[in-house]
Amino acid sequence: MGEGYEPPSDFLKAIMRDEVPFIGSLGDANVARLIQMTRDPDRANRDWATLLLAQLERDTEEVRQALFAAAADEDAYVRGEAILGIAEREPSLALPLILTALQEETVCLQIFEAAAVVAHPSLIDSLRDFTDGEDHIDQLARDALAACEEGRAI
Repeated sequence: MGEGYEPPSDFLKAIMRDEVPFIGSLGDANVARLIQMTRDPDRANRDWATLLLAQLERDTEEVRQALFAAAADEDAYVRGEAILGIAEREPSLALPLILTALQEETVCLQIFEAAAVVAHPSLIDSLRDFTDGEDHIDQLARDALAACEEGRAI
């Protein structure tokens, strides 16, 4: 997923341009449509819809259910966006999802961001496996590790 990576959906592109309201009754309908897009057959649409839903400042039962469903998606990047959204809403609920994701073959950067948000000592050993390199993801892993080590002292 490099530069220029966009969803095929015009609706999601409109959200990215801040052209879609999320307040009032029209906002409720748009949230429902966005939730529906997290189950779209197109992987790019699911990925973007999950990212945008995770970033939404709404914290309703429907939003949480959609994020939990997306956390079980077949695509690691969709799962990562969902897990980060869950971590930002309820860190304790994200913890087991992060632990599982850190054991997968593909670990995306959102998992390290979620680990830093959760900052739980139980993540320390798993995070150490990702801190040896010098690229951006290794730095995110080191930041998450530091947050978890600081969290242990609390």
